[in-house]
Amino acid sequence: MKATQIYWRARGGVRRAYADLREYADVGGQREALVASGEKRATADPATAQVLLARRIEQLDGLRRGRALHGLAGQATLATFAGAHLIAKADTGKFTERWLALSEHHLERAVAHFGAGRELGSITTTDVRAWCEKLQASGLSAGTARHHLNALSNLYRRARAERVVPSGYDPVGDLLEKPVGRRDEAKWLEVPEAALLLEAARTYVPKRSDLAVPFGYPLIAAFLLTGGRRAEVLGLEVGDVSFDRKTVTFRPNDWRRLKTATSFRVVPLWPQLEAILRPYVFGAGRPPGRLLFPCYKTGEEAMLTDLRKLLDAAAARGGWKSAEIRSKMFRHTYCAARLQTLDEGAPVSVYTVAKELGHGGEAMVRRVYGHLGQMRHRAKVVEYRVEQHRKVLAERLTALGLAPPLAPRA
Repeated sequence: MKATQIYWRARGGVRRAYADLREYADVGGQREALVASGEKRATADPATAQVLLARRIEQLDGLRRGRALHGLAGQATLATFAGAHLIAKADTGKFTERWLALSEHHLERAVAHFGAGRELGSITTTDVRAWCEKLQASGLSAGTARHHLNALSNLYRRARAERVVPSGYDPVGDLLEKPVGRRDEAKWLEVPEAALLLEAARTYVPKRSDLAVPFGYPLIAAFLLTGGRRAEVLGLEVGDVSFDRKTVTFRPNDWRRLKTATSFRVVPLWPQLEAILRPYVFGAGRPPGRLLFPCYKTGEEAMLTDLRKLLDAAAARGGWKSAEIRSKMFRHTYCAARLQTLDEGAPVSVYTVAKELGHGGEAMVRRVYGHLGQMRHRAKVVEYRVEQHRKVLAERLTALGLAPPLAPRA
C-alpha cells in the first residue's frame, strides 16, 4: 500500500500541492488536490499544504473509526447509492414521475462532477461548495442550484438512515451559505383580461380541427373558475363535477395524486362554469372516458400533458404574445377574483378562499395569492363575462389594433 505523501505539479509556471491518499482507499482516499478554503486551485504554499494534508488525513481516519463504531462495512459509491435511492423513492408511490425525473437529473449532475466511483463518505462540505459554485457558473440560477443541493441532501439523509455513512455526516447540511432562489412576483389576469381570454377561447376556430384539442374552451374555463393546480384540473374525472350539488371535487385518483392532504377539497361550481360544462358533458361530443379532459395520443385514455399550443392559440386572439399566458396564472387569477366576491353581503373571508385553493392556512393566500389588482369587481359569484367589461376591453383591443373577438374567425 502506498504511503501518504505530498507531491507537486507545475501548473502555469506555479508548483501546486497534491496528496496521494490511496492508503485510505477504503474510505474514498485517492490522489487529490490540496485546496485551501475559499480557493479554487491547489495551494502553492508548502506550510499550507501540510496543514491541509493533516486535516484530510484526520477526516479519513474519522471515517474509518466511524465505520467501525457504527458497524459500517464496505464502500458506497455515489452512482450506485443514487440509483438505489431513486428506486426506493419510486417504490413508495409517494412521488410523481416528474419529481423522480428531476431528482434523477440533479443526481446525474452530481455523479458527473464528483465521479461515479466517489465514496459517499469522502465528499466534504468544501467539495459540495465547489460543485454549487460550478453549477451557478455554468449559468444555472440560484434557485436551480438549490434544487440540486436538496436532491443530494436527501440522498445523504437516506445514507445516514441506512448506516452507509456515520450518523451526523451531512456535507450538504453543513454548508453555511446555500444559494436562494429569487422570488418573482406572481403573474395573474385582471377580471376583464380573464373575460377576454375566455371569450377568445370560445370563439377560436383551429385551422386543423382533427389535430386541435377539442375542449379548449371548457378546459380554460375550468382553470379560471376553480383555481385548481395544473395537474388537479387535468386529472378531473367526469364524476368530480356534480351539477346537482353545484360542486367540483378535487380528490386523488388513478391519474394523479394531490399535492397535500388539504388539497382534497370541494369548490363551488360557479354558474358560468356550469353553463360551459353542462353542454360539454351531456352533449354529442361528451368525454368518451372517465377523464373530463382526456388525451388519446397513445390510443389509451390518459391525462393531457402539454397545453402550450392551446393557450398560445387562444391568447393570440386577445393580443397576447406567445408563451405569455400559462396555466399557473389561472390559479392566481381565481384567487384575486374570489377575494373580490361577496359572501352573504360581506367580503368573502381569506379562510374560505384558502380552503378552496387547498391550503391549510391563510398565510399563503395573504403573501402570494392575494392580488387585488387595479380593477374592483365586487360580485356574488366568480365570473369573467366580456359584456360586463366592454369599455375596458375595447380600449385594450383598440390600443393593440385588434377587433373584439366576439365572433369566430372567417
